[in-house]
Amino acid sequence: MEVKNKIILALDVLSMDQARELLDEISDYLDTIKIGYPLVLAEGLEAVTQVKEEYQCKIITDFKVADIPATNQKIADVTFQAGADALIVHGFVGPDSVGSCVESAEKYGKEVFLLTEMSHPGASQFLQPVSMDIARMGVEMGIQNYVGPSTRLDRLEKIRSIIGKDSFLISPGVGTQGGDPKDTLKFADALIIGRSIYLAPDPVESLESIIDSIEF
Repeated sequence: MEVKNKIILALDVLSMDQARELLDEISDYLDTIKIGYPLVLAEGLEAVTQVKEEYQCKIITDFKVADIPATNQKIADVTFQAGADALIVHGFVGPDSVGSCVESAEKYGKEVFLLTEMSHPGASQFLQPVSMDIARMGVEMGIQNYVGPSTRLDRLEKIRSIIGKDSFLISPGVGTQGGDPKDTLKFADALIIGRSIYLAPDPVESLESIIDSIEF
């Protein structure tokens, strides 16, 4: 997946009005947007369709899918039918549950991102001990896209070493959570950034500053 300016916007706002107000300002800088539960629970799955159609962008749905295979497949099917280009899936549920999402993605010509480890402090208690095993499972399954934390670069580097240089790795936790954009891109292909942009007094200025900081 190609990502303009190596930045994926985490659009964690609570209304389409807020989403449009923000995207009208910054959409020229971005072509990939991550939509998760906040906007979808507030506005319905139609938010995915509307953002994709109105702003002609790629949509990664961040539902961190983590259920039994049959339920996962239903979630994936309706998500891809709404226009999502990719779906983030938890890996700890095992290859059968992950595989059901992969099957759905293949059916619709879409993609799955396997979540190895999250970026918040609490992830170190339960996810961290198994995150490398999750990455290895993804490689064994032939998965090409992964999510790993910018807040723990040593962990991100290990994930990259497991999945290989040709896999696509995106990384949350940049900015508000403490991750450094340029350092993260030593191992990740793209950054996931939300609050540092949409809560900024001037989102355009904030985004331009981040883009300037990561130019190599």
